[in-house]
Amino acid sequence: MFTTIFNSMIRFATEYNQYFTSGMAYLGAGIAMIAGFGPAIGQGYAAGKAAEAVSRQPEVQGKILVTTLVTQAVAETTGLYALIVAILLLGK
Repeated sequence: MFTTIFNSMIRFATEYNQYFTSGMAYLGAGIAMIAGFGPAIGQGYAAGKAAEAVSRQPEVQGKILVTTLVTQAVAETTGLYALIVAILLLGK
């Protein structure tokens, strides 16, 4: 069954190459932007845990804040890379 679908896609690609290529680029850009959900969920969870930590130990708020900001910046890079990939795919 997979070979039939794959052969149909290849035949379609050879007949309508321009439309197939642009359609696949749009599909890839959409899939790449789904990668933005992971960092958003992770950052929300990390911020919630940081707020919990500050409520338990208010005297170490400065250290918790710095650590949280650094981890949020690192987690955001995945979403930014996905955005760059999507923009590059849409530019083709």
